[in-house]
Amino acid sequence: IYLEQPLRPYDLVEHARLRDRLRTPICLDESVEGTDDLQAAFALGSLDVLNLKSGRVGGPTEALRMIAACRERGLPLWCGGMLETGIGRAANVALAAVPGFTLAADLSASSRYYAEDLVEPAFALGPDSTLAVPQGPGLGVEVLTDRLERWTTSHVEVR
Repeated sequence: IYLEQPLRPYDLVEHARLRDRLRTPICLDESVEGTDDLQAAFALGSLDVLNLKSGRVGGPTEALRMIAACRERGLPLWCGGMLETGIGRAANVALAAVPGFTLAADLSASSRYYAEDLVEPAFALGPDSTLAVPQGPGLGVEVLTDRLERWTTSHVEVR
């Protein structure tokens, strides 16, 4: 049991002060957007647990650096999700399977948010309420381009 992000994001000092006054562990989420923020939180004593979202910290490379830092300190870690389609969910499920995550992830089946997902196979909860890590190439799922095109509202090409 812990309090997740009880104060304003980015206020590591106040989280450290609160942590000193409580017995309940503090979990940071929005306050930590990368390794630099995580190191500052460690130095200030702002957290007991980290909710790591790959998309929030800049992608899998930065997330892996942060997992290593948490493992070095024995800091409990879990993978949170947002409202991703199966494309982002595949990345999160793969991330949550990396050694170092010690708490249950907050990742859900595709059908919880979408009548139809953008990938196959769609994510479904197994009998033990878990999501299987896709085993195919890349993210392990096939992006259904017809659905992606149908649901795309804007497109920007970067060269």
